[in-house]
Amino acid sequence: MITAKIIGAGGYGGVGIAELLLGHPEATVACLVDVAGVGLPISEEYPHLRGLFDEVIVAADDAKAKQPADVVFFATPDGVGMKLAPAELAAGAKVVDYSGDFRFNSSEGYADYATRLGMSTEHMSEDLLSTAVYGLPELHRSEIGTKVNLIGNPGCFAVSCILGLAPAVKEKIVVENSVICDCKTGVSGAGKKPSAAFHFPVRQDSMNAYKLAGHQHVCEIERELSLLGGGEVTITFTAQVVPVCRGIMSTLYADLNRDMPPCDAVALYEDFYRDDPFVPVLPSDVAVGTVHVRGTNYCNLVVDVDAR
Repeated sequence: MITAKIIGAGGYGGVGIAELLLGHPEATVACLVDVAGVGLPISEEYPHLRGLFDEVIVAADDAKAKQPADVVFFATPDGVGMKLAPAELAAGAKVVDYSGDFRFNSSEGYADYATRLGMSTEHMSEDLLSTAVYGLPELHRSEIGTKVNLIGNPGCFAVSCILGLAPAVKEKIVVENSVICDCKTGVSGAGKKPSAAFHFPVRQDSMNAYKLAGHQHVCEIERELSLLGGGEVTITFTAQVVPVCRGIMSTLYADLNRDMPPCDAVALYEDFYRDDPFVPVLPSDVAVGTVHVRGTNYCNLVVDVDAR
C-alpha cells in the first residue's frame, strides 16, 4: 500500500487529490498538513467527506507531519514546494508539486514563468530543476514511471491546451504559429482564499478575459509543443473566467497545412491517445461539456475540421 502525505490539504487542490486517492485501491492518505484547520478533521471543512474520511489536519511542525511517506503532494502556492521538497526527497519520498516551482528544467525557464507572475526569479532549489519531470503522463509516462522522484504538476490551462494540440503538432498537420487558444475557467481555479474579484455578487452572471498578454501558462504550452513538433511553436492565448464553479473549456484553433476530412483528423487523435484511457477523443456531433469531466481525471477532446 502506497502512503501519501498532502501538504496544503485544506485547499481545493488538496481535497481534490484526497478524493482521488480515497478511490485508489493501492493508496492510503496517511497525513494531512496545512496552516489552517489544524486539529480539525478535514470533514469539518468538507462535510461530504464525513464518515468517509475524517483524517485530522496537523501543522507542519507536528511529529506526524515529519513522518516519511511514499509520495508527498504539495497542493501549495508558488514558492512553498521549492523550500520544503528537498527534505521530503531526502527522506525517500516521491514529490508532486502543484505550483510552478518544478515545471521547468532550467533556471531560465523558471525565470520566464516567475516574471509573468511578478515574482522573484530566484529559485531556492535550483539544483533540483534538472531532476524534475513535467507531470503530463500522456507525454512523459516513461520518465514519470520509475526514473524520477520529482514531478512538476502542469498548470490547468496548460493541460487542456497541450493535450488538445499535441497530436496535430506532433504529426505536423498544422501551421505551427497559427495556433489560437481560447480558454475559459471556472472561479474555483482562483483557489479557496476569498477575494473581492470572486465574491458571488461580483462574479455571478459575469465573465471577463484577463492577462491578455503574458499569461504564465503560455511558456509551458509553447515549450511542450515545441518539443513535440521539433520547432519553435508560438501561440496566441486568451484566458477568461466564466461564472461556473469548476472546469476548464479550451477551444483550440490552427490552420491546416493540407486537406484533411474530419474523420481523418479524429482518427489521427484516436491513434495518438490509444493508450491513454483518460483522454477520450470524440466527434463533433457529441454534446459534451465541463459537467461530463467534473471531479474526474478525464480530459474529453472533441475534434473537427472547418474545410474553409
